[in-house]
Amino acid sequence: MLDSVSALTGSPWIYAIVAVSILFDVFLPVLPSGFLVITAATAAAAGSGAAAGSATATRVVGDVPDLLLLALCAATASVLGDLAAYRLAWRGGARWDRALARSRRLASAQERLGAALARGGGALVVLARFAPAGRSVVSFGAGAAHRRVREFLPWSALAGVAWASYSVGLGYFGGQLLGANWIATAVSVAALFGAGAGAAYWMRRPAPVQVPVADTAA
Repeated sequence: MLDSVSALTGSPWIYAIVAVSILFDVFLPVLPSGFLVITAATAAAAGSGAAAGSATATRVVGDVPDLLLLALCAATASVLGDLAAYRLAWRGGARWDRALARSRRLASAQERLGAALARGGGALVVLARFAPAGRSVVSFGAGAAHRRVREFLPWSALAGVAWASYSVGLGYFGGQLLGANWIATAVSVAALFGAGAGAAYWMRRPAPVQVPVADTAA
């Protein structure tokens, strides 16, 4: 699989493939969107390193993805996918409610999401973007709960930019340090999964109980 993806990194089609994978992984979280972004960024790092000491620098740079364009493509596709899931759940909230009734974990995540958005604490949306299937829970949950789009969209955009920047950065610096090989890609993917595991752990923690303070003023 790594060889097949590496062969695509020299083609403009890599941007379309990355965008489609990210756009649809909100519905199918098993899609390897993070792996694709990291592999493309690793190839870009290797190409820029080769170009630095090569007489054919222009050709080498032209054969690898542009990092800024890759990050922009990934972030944009992330936001569009979030909005698609949000609108779909908005129109089919009853189906989502039945899914919540069957899963205590989903119900807990939905409750925390609602409380976070209500008090403007949309950092949960950003954190969930890194957790496995967290993006799906947040996007569908916000739509099913009929949260206002202005409460959800800015945080979704910030989440997309943060995730895309982190993934591209992992691939680029991994490629710079370890070269364009499977080891660099594996280390970068492991770091991405590590961030996801940390985000999932934080999201599973029970929300702190707010104890009202009695007014002792006379």
